[in-house]
Amino acid sequence: MPRVLLVDDDADLLRQMGTVFLAGGYEVQIAEDGEAGLAALKASPVDLVVTDIIMPVREGVETILAIKAHAPDTRVIAISGGYRVGPKDFLTLARHVGADEVMAKPFRPSALLAAADRLLQRPVAVVRAV
Repeated sequence: MPRVLLVDDDADLLRQMGTVFLAGGYEVQIAEDGEAGLAALKASPVDLVVTDIIMPVREGVETILAIKAHAPDTRVIAISGGYRVGPKDFLTLARHVGADEVMAKPFRPSALLAAADRLLQRPVAVVRAV
């Protein structure tokens, strides 16, 4: 069973993503910010990390850099609702520093699961809307 770590400061989104990944056959860990996410990854390796970009304590770009330094083969999906703020494009930056896939919020949970399955080369699960 593949393992996913979900990192986001939005508790409702964490719960929704967790439900979708559990239904898709994943073992799920959650963290409320990048610092907690990196600690969880170091304590228990995962196959995939889904991380928000704009978070307190340790933001997502810094988190992606640390994940790739610690576990370079871990796949990363970066998500962000603030994907364009002024001249910055956070999702492009996330991809540049190592994110394997990027998604702007809001996204369909089924699209997130499909992206995860593609990255891990798994058959795409059929999951009903949550």
